[in-house]
Amino acid sequence: MAGKISLEGLEFHAFHGVYPHERESGNWFEVDISVETDFTAGAQTDELNGTVNYETLFRLIKEEMEKPSRLLETVVENIVNAVMDQLKAVGKVEVKLSKLNPPIGGKCRKASVYLSKARR
Repeated sequence: MAGKISLEGLEFHAFHGVYPHERESGNWFEVDISVETDFTAGAQTDELNGTVNYETLFRLIKEEMEKPSRLLETVVENIVNAVMDQLKAVGKVEVKLSKLNPPIGGKCRKASVYLSKARR
């Protein structure tokens, strides 16, 4: 049974940004992730080893968010690659990374980048 597992609204204080003040004081970011996987075994056995552990997803995202980068595009690509490399049961991953209150010279709740990747 193919399905999706998602984590939504993960919040991190991190040091991503082009401007020096962003890398010094940081900003708040939000991450949404969805992975496609076959969790038939987990559903039938009620055992975690038959599905994707969302604590593992969180850990992978947290590790990438702790590495300062200039561009959100770099961070989101690193998250997608880490998930695909370390979780072989994942067939497709979709990630949305948002910077809250980005410094654009006007009012903006968040700026977001999206990336998805599927196995071939």
